[in-house]
Amino acid sequence: MLKPEQRRLFHKFLILEMAVQSLQRDFPVIENLKMSKVYLPILERLLNDISQDYYNSKRILAKDKIRLVKVEKIDEYFSDVHIATAGNDVVLRYANMALKTQVEKLLNQQLNQQIQT
Repeated sequence: MLKPEQRRLFHKFLILEMAVQSLQRDFPVIENLKMSKVYLPILERLLNDISQDYYNSKRILAKDKIRLVKVEKIDEYFSDVHIATAGNDVVLRYANMALKTQVEKLLNQQLNQQIQT
């Protein structure tokens, strides 16, 4: 069973994990662009910043013995997220489009912070 605060932290962790995976998948594509020297430093800094938040969230969850087991795509609209806890395991259903939107929002926020600094 997840407490409300643990659930919020797990949700943040899930969005961060998906953002990291997305950036890692996009990296080889960006490397092949003609202007890769322009985009790669931006992508690397973005990946480093998000990875740091990701590992911090993962560490906090690990202290409570909470970890992501797997993300199982149900259909084109929904995915089940399997979570192992110290007590009972939990399955949360997420809308795929909502996850995608939240990952995009996170990446845009991080990019805007980079531009301002």
